[in-house]
Amino acid sequence: MAIYKINGQELHVVEEGSPQRQVAVLLHGWSSSWYALSPLLGLLSQRFRCLAVDLPGYGQSPPPEERITIPGYADLLAEFIAQVSDGPVVLVGHSMGGMTSVTLSLRHPVLVERMVLLNPTLSGKLSSYINTVVTPIFMLERFGPLGWVITTGERAMMGMTDRIMRPASFAERTGITEADYKRIRSDTRRPGQARTRAQCFFAMRDNNLSGQLSKVETPALVLWGAEDNTVPLRDAGMVAAEWPDADLRIIPNAGHWPQFEAPDTTRRLVAAYLGLPLSSDKLHVAVGDEELMQINEIAQFLAHSDIGNNLNMAQRIRVAAQCQPRSYKPGEYIVKIDDLGSEFYVIHTGSVEVWNDPDGLTKTARGEIADNKIHVADLKPGQMTGEIAMFDEGARSADLIAGEEGATVLAFPRDQILALCEDDAVLGTQLLWNISTAVIQRMRFILWQLQRAMQQVQGAERKKKQT
Repeated sequence: MAIYKINGQELHVVEEGSPQRQVAVLLHGWSSSWYALSPLLGLLSQRFRCLAVDLPGYGQSPPPEERITIPGYADLLAEFIAQVSDGPVVLVGHSMGGMTSVTLSLRHPVLVERMVLLNPTLSGKLSSYINTVVTPIFMLERFGPLGWVITTGERAMMGMTDRIMRPASFAERTGITEADYKRIRSDTRRPGQARTRAQCFFAMRDNNLSGQLSKVETPALVLWGAEDNTVPLRDAGMVAAEWPDADLRIIPNAGHWPQFEAPDTTRRLVAAYLGLPLSSDKLHVAVGDEELMQINEIAQFLAHSDIGNNLNMAQRIRVAAQCQPRSYKPGEYIVKIDDLGSEFYVIHTGSVEVWNDPDGLTKTARGEIADNKIHVADLKPGQMTGEIAMFDEGARSADLIAGEEGATVLAFPRDQILALCEDDAVLGTQLLWNISTAVIQRMRFILWQLQRAMQQVQGAERKKKQT
């Protein structure tokens, strides 16, 4: 944890991840704290230096002297980013933090590379339930004497807060744990923050982003819990209508807190969008600097391979994290004919020889096995092989053997590719297109070879008849 001072305002920040990596700033929502984004900290810190901020007046950050506004929060965070980062950052914002993120990207677009927004407050108009049941409490919190009464009675009001807030915050089949729920609830009614809560409640209403989303230049992933009864799905409709470039995803069985209620789904979507260097079955495993460098190097390599066509760097990083680099000595088998296929390969360094046995293995007069295999092709770096057997999990149709200088191949397991396609439909579609294109090109070449061989045979037969 650290304290930063920005134009006289103290900001309490929870830090995680290597200081040498790109900065990701995590912004919580109304009546909350840095803990709101805690389920994503371990995931994001695999690639980023994560800074989870307590906004002024929340958590351990003291309230500002002036009245709180969303543009004011955005400008303060712009100064914070200038202090902690030497380049554009990734913003991850929940609820009011999402509104603050969008406002920041509109006011200071050069500072923001990408955004992940979870149930962002965009119109500032909360659900009917919130406006009917919760608004009266925060109207009272605006005024000094009544605010003091509410503040001093906050601990006694925990039961009432629970009954009021739980239906607004969580899905009927929510997956949030009791420990996380208690922590979120305690942040909601943290003593001494009545003025901040009241001011932010109206600051969101005053910062209606309707009609401005089309001006947002920053790429964004927008996640929404399908049962959100705090920020209703009508705001998601704003995204669809005004911001078609945003990647909007709806998460079932989640309300206003998908990062707690559907954590694995949320993490997979975030990882896929940001190109996080992890495989789909390792959502919580930290990645060291050496492994990260290897993943980045492979991602750069894939730009010049069959599989990496028309993929951006973030997508190639995501694909690179699915592979398993393997090195082989000269003449060493990578796979043999009749091995069942569960993965395909991209040649990274060296070469791979393809050997086929059209007649199968036959026995000699002595009963020994005679290998009648023929050399079919040499595969060079960037080329792929084994896709068909990987897709149908059938037997291999050829031996793959490391060439004279040995070989390093990138093995892509079937289950990892399928999980990647499920997590990111856009990336998965392009990936499958690249694989199918490479297969078709290879088949066309083989057909050309066969046609050429038949022409040569026919030509030889004609010459033989003429003589």
